[in-house]
Amino acid sequence: MANKTFLITGGAGFIGSAVVRELIQNSAHHVVNVDKLTYAGNLESLANVETNERYTFVQADICDANAMQQLFEKYQPDVVMHLAAESHVDRSIDGPAEFIQTNVVGTAVLLEAARSYWKVLQEQDSAKAEAFRFHHISTDEVYGDLEGTDDLFTEETSYAPSSPYSASKASSDHLVRAWQRTYGLPTLVTNCSNNYGPYHFPEKLIPLMILNALAGKSLPVYGDGQQIRDWLYVEDHARALIKVATEGQVGETYNIGGHNEQTNLHVVETICEILDELVLGEKLGMRSEENGANPSQAQRSPLTTYKELITFVTDRPGHDVRYAIDASKIERELGWVPEETFETGLRKTVQWYLANETWWKRVQDGSYQGQRLGNV
Repeated sequence: MANKTFLITGGAGFIGSAVVRELIQNSAHHVVNVDKLTYAGNLESLANVETNERYTFVQADICDANAMQQLFEKYQPDVVMHLAAESHVDRSIDGPAEFIQTNVVGTAVLLEAARSYWKVLQEQDSAKAEAFRFHHISTDEVYGDLEGTDDLFTEETSYAPSSPYSASKASSDHLVRAWQRTYGLPTLVTNCSNNYGPYHFPEKLIPLMILNALAGKSLPVYGDGQQIRDWLYVEDHARALIKVATEGQVGETYNIGGHNEQTNLHVVETICEILDELVLGEKLGMRSEENGANPSQAQRSPLTTYKELITFVTDRPGHDVRYAIDASKIERELGWVPEETFETGLRKTVQWYLANETWWKRVQDGSYQGQRLGNV
């Protein structure tokens, strides 16, 4: 496959940075990372690729039509991977307007910039125009929730979003498909299940539980904790996205899931068990040695398992009960399957947070936001 230029929006975010790292470290493609650097954008997640000659960072807002036009003109991308989005459900409940602006208006602006660029390509470079792709990355939350325990979201499942966040993403999905049908813009859409892994912003469930536990804080679980999610390791997702962008069929939708359905409570309890082994076990062992290997003294530790920190809190308004992805289409047509199981991926994630305290502490204290900026 010839080397391409990928324009990635939201490339300093959690999933976007994983895609950038995968492209730079495991391909010869060029990457232009376009990110507004809101609170969720963190250039420190790209420290190991930022000096690569095939990587360029540009700080810009996808809602800025002039900036987007300039980007396309200057960098002449072969592939657009659109990941820039507001993505936290609780934040969307508290302030939906920003989600509408970024996820709906921003997507429309980007689509128009891409369409104008593509029209010029059709006139000046038909081969490049034929190969151009606009890949929109979305979520399984657009489908609402599942009633039965055996039901799965497929690419044909009707949309029924429950939160302002999922409604805004559903809107953006519809826009992308409309631009393909009306204008012929060569688009693809992917809908993914819950991601987790290294560099995940600490407001999300898994990193929040890890860091709260390490700090001895309560581990808040909504309702009874029986809400079910399908968990997808972020590096598996990044590989899937690149495969869709480079090998997927124009106009098609691909669901990407991890084949890892778990209740929220089980996720939290599993994190606690891993931390009990990796952190608490070591601390108890040290205390035991300090106390002359007296087990009764060691057992008087104030915390014997992180599960003691689990606290059930009032459920989120409109909280979906179950999400589950049928990812058979992407496996059948493109040959992608996740490499990580829930157990292996979660252990890797906990170990990463234990080994990268500097990264998450700079997120917690806000110092990560004093980042260098790029220019169009």
